[in-house]
Order: sequence, then C-alpha cells, then structure tokens
Amino acid sequence: MKDEQLENTVVTLHVNKGWSIRKIARDLMVSRSRIRRILAMNTALRDAPPKEEGVTIKSSHTSKLDPFKDDIASLIEKYPKITGQRLYEHLIEKGYTGGITICREYLRLIRGIGEKIPIKMVETDPGQLGIHDWSDYMLSFTEEGKVQKVIFFSYILGYSRRQYICVVKDKTHPTLFRSLIAAFIYMDGVPLYIRADNQKTCVDRWEPGAPVFNRKYLEFATWYRFTPKTITPYHPVQNLKIERPFWYLEQNFLNAREFKNIEDLKSQLENWLLQSNDTRIHDTTKRRPIDLYMEEHPYLQTLPSVHFDTALVTHKVVNQESSIYWEGYQYVVPSKYMFELCTVRITADQMVIYSPNGNQIACHPLAEKGRKERYIGYHKKSPNKPELSVADVIHRLEGWSPDMSQYIEQIKRHNLSTWRLHLRNLLALRVNYRVEDILVAVRRAIEYKVFESGALERFLEKNSEPRYNIKLSFKPKDNE
Repeated sequence: MKDEQLENTVVTLHVNKGWSIRKIARDLMVSRSRIRRILAMNTALRDAPPKEEGVTIKSSHTSKLDPFKDDIASLIEKYPKITGQRLYEHLIEKGYTGGITICREYLRLIRGIGEKIPIKMVETDPGQLGIHDWSDYMLSFTEEGKVQKVIFFSYILGYSRRQYICVVKDKTHPTLFRSLIAAFIYMDGVPLYIRADNQKTCVDRWEPGAPVFNRKYLEFATWYRFTPKTITPYHPVQNLKIERPFWYLEQNFLNAREFKNIEDLKSQLENWLLQSNDTRIHDTTKRRPIDLYMEEHPYLQTLPSVHFDTALVTHKVVNQESSIYWEGYQYVVPSKYMFELCTVRITADQMVIYSPNGNQIACHPLAEKGRKERYIGYHKKSPNKPELSVADVIHRLEGWSPDMSQYIEQIKRHNLSTWRLHLRNLLALRVNYRVEDILVAVRRAIEYKVFESGALERFLEKNSEPRYNIKLSFKPKDNE
C-alpha cells in the first residue's frame, strides 16, 4: 500500500538534508531498494519531458495638504476605514505633491488614533518557509449591483514577505493544488517547508502531539519536495505572517476601491500585487518585498519539468439521457454507453470521459457560469433503429449476477406484453442505485413473485441509499 508520509520523509531527507540512502534506510527501518524506488519514481515524474524615518511635523503655518482637506473629509465620509496609504493614492490623482507621512499624521490626528503596538515575528532564513491560507469577503460589484462572497487564496514567502493572491471558486483539493502551483510558478521556486492552518484539504485530524496530513496533500508535497507544516490548534498567533497580509489586503486593496465585476477584481488585484504590494516598504522588515525576494530566490527549490496533475478523477454511470450529470449540467456521451460505468477526468476547464475499456469517448468544456442550456454536446440522431436493443438490455442485466437469468424468465412469463419495458426500467435503476442494492431487490421479487420494475424501485427507495442527493428519473420507451 502506498505510504505518502514515508515518501515525503524519504524525498525531503535525501534531497533537502543530503542524507544517504543507507542512513535513511537504517533510521526509517526500510530497505534500501525501496528507498531507491521512491527516489527514482519521484525524479522520473517531476522531470518527465513535457527603514522609515521618524515623523517630523513642520512648524510652518501652511502645508501642501491644506488645499486637499475638503477632499480628505469627503473621502473619510465615503470610506470611514480608509488608510493613510489609500488616502495618499487618491490625493496623488488629484494633484497632491507632498509626502505620505503627513497624510498619515493628519489622518491619525483627526481620528484620534494612538500609536500602533508592534508585534514581534519569528523570522526564517531565505527559502525555508512558505505559508498559505484562504479568506472570504462579501464584496459589492457596481455592474451587477449586488453583494456576493469572494474567496481569496494567499501564499507568502516567510523571509521576503513577497505575496501571491488569487480569486478562487471553492476550497477543494483541486483548487488548492492549482493555486499552489500558480504560486510556485509566480515565485519561480518552492521553499523547504510550507505551512497551512488546520484546513481539511491539508490535515485530516490531530493525534496526540502531531497532525495527520491528508494523503493527497502529502502526495502533492512529495512531488514538489517540501515538508508540510501546520499550526497548533487554538494558536492562531503562529499564523500571523499570513493573517496580517490579509489585513493589508482589506485595508489597502479592498478599501476605498470599486469593482465592476469579478474579472475587473482579478485584473485590479494582479496590478496591485506587482505595482503596490511588491514595492511597498514592509512594516516589519523595513524593506520592499521585491528586493528581499531577489535575495531569497536562489534558495528556493527548482520547479519540476512536469507539474502535479490536479484533475479530479471519478467514476460515473451514464444516465438515461446518455449523459454524465455534473454540477447541474448534462455532458453528452455516445448513446451506446448508456448505463455503463465510465471514468471521468475533470480539470479546471474541461471534462474528459472514458469508456469502461479506457478509450476516450467524449471531451467537453465545463459549463460556463450562468449557462441556460443544460446539455453540453449533442446526440447523434438515429431515427431508424434504437441504439439500445432489448437483446443488449438482457445481456447487460445477466452480467450483473446469475440470479438475473431467473428473474428475466419469470418476468417474461408473468408480463407477456410489457416485459421489455420492465427490463429497460430495471437497467435504468443503475443510474440512481448500486448494483448490489438492485440485486437484493431482484432476489426479493423472485421470492415473492412480484416482478414489475415499479415494485423494485419502491423497495429501493425505502431500503437503500441513492447515489445522488437528487433523484434522476425518466420513463424509457418500449421500442419493440
């Protein structure tokens, strides 16, 4: 059985700490051949071909800020939480030629705010630590005129404080991995350790004194050769390096700024990261993050030639509409695969469907947000002959269990005119119920001599767990 924790430990000890294979094998009590296999597989997969000065208040009676005090009053009335940085940026647009310090002092004066109390951070060496987290905000968009929840993903390097932020649609494993890969590419490297809070996509649970990391997250960590870390529960101060930047995002980016729509938000965020966040003087380091990043970059691990596959792979039964149902939409497949169990691979922008034999049978772009047409793709019409004959239906049913042959014979005898329709209905039950549950219903039907498909369906509704939260129902046509 694959051991993701062992693989991560082996790779990080060998690559990052320089331990020999013999030493790793001895300390972990694992054979050297297994150590070599883990290292070889990891390498093959990764490398496959394609200071701010003190405030001095001038004693003169006039100030460059004086002509703009009415504007400042208007901005404070409109944006009560506006910061000195955002106030300064607005005044620059109006022709202000003074410095930012006097803006901050004037804002502090009229608000009556005292001095800030500094928080001491635990500093790390270059290339040692990266930190990531999510944060939700309710934002108003001028174009749509409504408020909606927006999820931000943030990743920051612990030494330089250079930050990557993006807007995401959810907090699932694929989204986390795609966001981290984008952050690694943005930073052009990976640190030795990456810390998250106790989010479910990273940590399954805590056992006495230690976290149990999610297997998929460990596999991802091994691919990029970093050691996963997390914070101790109920100790959020350990995550200040990521929480404080979220506060800065609120105060400097989201504050006193308007967005037309989600695309405008993403565009402004991208510009803000490069033009403002990278080039500001950080309150703790007293240097620009971009300058410290230039020092940190040589210490980051290089990226692999092939990135981790973030696609979601699952198995779904083709339903009665000859489609794969996913998030409210029907993705069409050839009708000859109706009621077959197919492998489905879902990426960030498309769905690829494979037959039970492993051949690709359909590929569709994922439905765009707000799409009204529920079908993705088109069926090939065959008006002369139905795709699924009664002989094919019987063949598939008999493949479930030897019990099906007896059921088929009995239903032919007791339902002379409608047995074909009942068999099609029975095959269609596989969309909503598991074969094992259907077979229980069939054996009960044989015992009590109740062969109508409706009776089997009612039994399943009361005694089994459906595949989906909603019931997918239809009435198949009796074509023969």
